[in-house]
Parts: sequence; C-alpha cells; structure tokens
Amino acid sequence: MIPLKILIAGGFGVGKTTMVQAVSELRPMSTEAPLTVASLGVDDLRGVGGKTETTVALDFGRISFLDENLLLYLWGTPGQERFWFMWDELAAGAVGAAVVVDTSRLEDCFPAVDYFQDRALPFVVAMNEFDGTYRYTSEAVHDALGLSPDVPVVTCDARRANSVKQVLIAVVAQAARAQAVIL
Repeated sequence: MIPLKILIAGGFGVGKTTMVQAVSELRPMSTEAPLTVASLGVDDLRGVGGKTETTVALDFGRISFLDENLLLYLWGTPGQERFWFMWDELAAGAVGAAVVVDTSRLEDCFPAVDYFQDRALPFVVAMNEFDGTYRYTSEAVHDALGLSPDVPVVTCDARRANSVKQVLIAVVAQAARAQAVIL
C-alpha cells in the first residue's frame, strides 16, 4: 500500500471533523472541545447554528483504497485563526488537501485557499452542501474564489462516506497532476 497524507482544511464549522468521521475506517481521533464563554468575541458563531464543540488541534482518520493500492491518512486542521499556528506542522509531508467550504460563508475559506496556494500544495475545493442552503454551481464558486483554472471545485456531503471518497479521489488526482508537471 502506498501511504499518502491528505489535509482536510477550511473555516470554522464547515464540516472538516464530520468529513473525517464519515469516511475513516478506524475510529477517528478528534480533539473536539466544548465552546466556552472564553470563546465569546473570539469565535464568530454566525452561520454555524447550534455548534457546541470545536477542533482545538486536529482530527485524524484513515481510509484504504485497496483497488488503487492507496492508504490515505487524513489530517483535519482546526478552523479558527487562533489555531492556525499548527497548520505548518500538520501540512508537513502532505501530498494534497481538500478545502471544505460552506457556500453561505464563502469568505471563511480564503485563509485556507491562500495557505495552499502560497505553498504550492495541490488542493481541491469541496463545497459541503448543507441542508437548506442555496446550491451554487462549481463554476460560480470557482470564480468567486478567484481560483486558478487547474483547481477543481467539487460538491460533497461531509456526512456521507461515498461523497467524501469522491473528494479524496479528486485530491489524489490533483496531487498526481501536480507531480506529473514537476517531473
């Protein structure tokens, strides 16, 4: 099996932890902690509904693609700015990333998009389709984010394993394309 490290990144409350939990074949490790009074005025809770916990370090999971001889290690990043100092450590050795977005709060993904663009780490944008939200086209989100033509935008439901698998396949394909360009 070929092991690959994939990052799951994005803003606060976009579904990163849910994505890792939905697809991991082992019990995912999560560093979820309750939101407390100390986060008032620090965390922007607009648009995240009844969220009561947040990732304070990372999420970790694993999934095998036996037919492709791939073993993906998934590392979910924390979404709030106060935890971004960990991203460099989490990104070390990664071949690619999925930037998860909530299209009702698209601006929350800008730091993750900038992070991966600045480091030339291949990534895809995964539009998490929340219940009751407007469904934008991939092209509309691609244009709104000002992405380069080679960055795919895919739709997903972070709660559904098959949907998350399609995102991960897109990340691996994007990483393979980037590697082919380097070679």
